[in-house]
Amino acid sequence: MYRRIKGTKDILPDEVAQWQYIEKFISERLERNNYREIRTPIFEMTELFARGVGADTDVVSKEMYTFTDKSHNSLTLRPELTAPVARAFIQNNLSQISPVTKVYYIGSLFRQERPQKGRLRQFNQFGFEIIGSEYPEADAEVIQTMYDIYTQLGINDLVVRVNSIGSRESRKQYLEVLRFALKPYIRDFCSTCQERMDKNILRLFDCKIENCHKILDEHAPSIIDHLDVEDAQHFEEVKSLLDAAYVPYEIDNKLVRGLDYYTRTTFEITSSLLGAQDAICGGGRYDHLVGDLGGTPTPAVGVASGMERLLLILNELQAIPPKETNLIYMAVIGDIARQVAFNISTTLRSRGFTVEVDFLRRSLKAQMRDAGRKGAKWVVIIGENEINNNKILLKNMSTGEQRKILLSSAVDQIEATII
Repeated sequence: MYRRIKGTKDILPDEVAQWQYIEKFISERLERNNYREIRTPIFEMTELFARGVGADTDVVSKEMYTFTDKSHNSLTLRPELTAPVARAFIQNNLSQISPVTKVYYIGSLFRQERPQKGRLRQFNQFGFEIIGSEYPEADAEVIQTMYDIYTQLGINDLVVRVNSIGSRESRKQYLEVLRFALKPYIRDFCSTCQERMDKNILRLFDCKIENCHKILDEHAPSIIDHLDVEDAQHFEEVKSLLDAAYVPYEIDNKLVRGLDYYTRTTFEITSSLLGAQDAICGGGRYDHLVGDLGGTPTPAVGVASGMERLLLILNELQAIPPKETNLIYMAVIGDIARQVAFNISTTLRSRGFTVEVDFLRRSLKAQMRDAGRKGAKWVVIIGENEINNNKILLKNMSTGEQRKILLSSAVDQIEATII
């Protein structure tokens, strides 16, 4: 028997209704802010992620699904969506359409990491980007919009954590200070962090090992204390705008995010309902990514949220309403009745109704049981006697009430009764 690949999941019909509810909710909220949906291919040239995300990041160095195609191109299933969006922005000249581009996406991503609660190897994210603005109001809108989406979905135990890692220029000085401060303790770090000390010291803050965190807590200088004047002013304005929008937040000077393209503002929103791995979303500013990928240097800011983790929270809170159906079930007995039912069901569907027809030619009793299992609100009963009398039965499954309606005007009468 074939089984699904480790780290993947079948989303069954009952679960799909929850996904559809969240996707519709997200799309509607983002379109109110005039974000427009973008869809990119699920695989890209490997170099896009190595250059955009950073060759020394865990995502690129350890987690990507990379393969060589028949033309000997190195391709990668997308592990994140910001770099593909930036590539699409450049390739399709979106800056010529508007000086500020606002897009959102909902799609599947792929990372070969250890599966755990809410984290799969094929997983789904929604996110949104503002490309073209260098100003702090763009940062604040992204944070405020994501915070509003969560609260409107019914999640109240949120913590918004924000930081600034400065521009590339001001960060260079901080990295030298950081390296000098941590040099005496290099042998106390884990082997991975010892490698990062030379290659990409900012990635030390990504380490999950407690002892490494302890060293950083005790000896690492705060990056906020080493921002230049412009970066500090930018961060102050972001915080001021969040205050104006009544978004509560905490300063986390160790929050650097796991991707190399970030500059200035970084942030995460967490929920205690997820346990130790409590981040629902993360994002920040990336003013150099478009330029690094070959486009005209263009500032940008964005955020992405894991759909599976969001579903875990919403199911814990029982915050997703059951899908409303107004199912009409056609209970049919006899060959002639099947033809009549087929005609009626086709017409009802053309008028927007959801109709189920029995395909197993079961007894009327069995069909009524099936209608109940499927949550039918109404059952249309058609047999030879009903046809001979030019009348069929319409049963309300909630009240048990039955009424006879004329076969010749059955669709109009069913529609009038149900509406």
